[in-house]
Amino acid sequence: MTSTSETAPHDLVGIGIGPFNLSLAALAQPLTTLGTAFYDQNPAFAWHPGLLIEGTTLQVPFLADLVTLADPASRWSFLSHLRHRERLFPFYFAERFHIDRAEYAAYCRWVSEHLPALHFGHRVEAVRWDSAHAHFEVDYSRLGADGETESLGRTHARNLALGIGTAPHLPGALRPLADSPGTLVLHSADYLRHRDRLLAAGHVTVIGSGQSGAEVFLDLLRRRPTGGERLHWLARTEAFAPMEYSKLGLEHFTPDYTRYFHQLPESARDSLLPRQWQLHKGIDSGTLGAIHDELYRRTLNGHWPDATLTPGVTVRTAGRVGDGRIELHLEHGRQGTRTRHTTDAVVLATGYRERPLDQLLGALEPHLRRDSSGRLAVDAHYRLALDPALTRGGSNIYVQNAERHTHGVGAPDLGLAAWRSATILNALTGTTAYPLPQRTAFTRFGLHQPTASAPGTAGTLGMPRTSGTPGTPPGTASASGTGKGSAPGSVRALGSVPAPAPVPAVESAPAGSPTAPPGITVPPPDSAGSALRTPRDAAGPPPAVRD
Repeated sequence: MTSTSETAPHDLVGIGIGPFNLSLAALAQPLTTLGTAFYDQNPAFAWHPGLLIEGTTLQVPFLADLVTLADPASRWSFLSHLRHRERLFPFYFAERFHIDRAEYAAYCRWVSEHLPALHFGHRVEAVRWDSAHAHFEVDYSRLGADGETESLGRTHARNLALGIGTAPHLPGALRPLADSPGTLVLHSADYLRHRDRLLAAGHVTVIGSGQSGAEVFLDLLRRRPTGGERLHWLARTEAFAPMEYSKLGLEHFTPDYTRYFHQLPESARDSLLPRQWQLHKGIDSGTLGAIHDELYRRTLNGHWPDATLTPGVTVRTAGRVGDGRIELHLEHGRQGTRTRHTTDAVVLATGYRERPLDQLLGALEPHLRRDSSGRLAVDAHYRLALDPALTRGGSNIYVQNAERHTHGVGAPDLGLAAWRSATILNALTGTTAYPLPQRTAFTRFGLHQPTASAPGTAGTLGMPRTSGTPGTPPGTASASGTGKGSAPGSVRALGSVPAPAPVPAVESAPAGSPTAPPGITVPPPDSAGSALRTPRDAAGPPPAVRD
């Protein structure tokens, strides 16, 4: 097995290439003196392939692409993608504000195929701090087509951007069955890969009241014969509730609200987040309507469809019975009743959890600062709070979609991806590489308004960009300073932004501050209730069937 090492440090190394780090790479590409490299263990870009159900759309408008809300003229915008594919006029006549989920995935693949700083098939194994040279060491394995390690490598970076995403959550009662060979119990993330087997199964149960559960149930319902549906949909929540999608409600997914939330005391943030579940864990009203319409259509022959929807139910235990079927032990909280439910297959639409960073950052643990609950502290510029010995020279670790506890419900939202990437690049370069708006919402979320801090001189472009007009075919782009073998420039020569101050172990609300901050107060579902509002969660399941 061979081993390679790159000596010149990159200005930025990204770990993980999902939509968020892809956005960062796309906005970094025109900054010609910024040396970057991004690594991902997958052989190519893939975004929720198991949930690209036909006819489903993003819940965010197409403007929430990788770059537009930070740089509308970028050559990596969705409209530039359409122009390059000669689909701009068909899209214009289609009048589609919310694009198909599969189309978004194709757009992201297109961008990923033309950014030379991206390195797929590379699994990052460890990150360390090299105090002698004042930069990070990143060890990786280069993987072959079979996923096995072919060689080892090491690269160096002044800054890191962690975008390792989220992982499917399997409830403890059902995990043993999901891990058991031959048992058709799977997470909704793998739905399309197993759809034919599910359609062939005698009886199918879907568990989870979020968008993914609704979409899987609707897709199965539409594909099974009238009178032979044999479907059951279970959820812990009190109802199959719609997502909050009013225009003023959506202002919770703005930079203004993000700044407001970040400046709240830790205790206030922790109290507020669970109460806002309907902002991101409900079901699109169009999907709920489509389910009811399909059920109603199946009553035209005078009979009710063989499909049961039951909220308010908890799965206590689960196992296999003698004939190989699956038995779920259910409890209804309000009634205080219990029963046994037998089925042939189970789809777990039970959401996603942030992948823990502890293993990746294990060697850096002495340098990390945490809050009173043991979570990594993150400043307003998405930097981890680190030992000043690391940050005094300008080195930082940035996080993407690992900061909901500090930045609020918008952390996994695609609509904030470009703004967050621009915020990171402005902080990293110490310039205003991307001028950002000072106000983004009509709602004023507090009596005292947090201000948007700018690391550089407002209104100036601190770094030169590649020339060209938006929509120029990618093959003609300059890749100066971004490729793996290029000579990275020095970020610190461009300016610096103050390192994040150490975070105290405990934050407390000031005297007289409310213990229950304003927000949506519908009782929250528990962990099996639903998936995050992706895309609104780029790393969780993507929502919404188009009407």
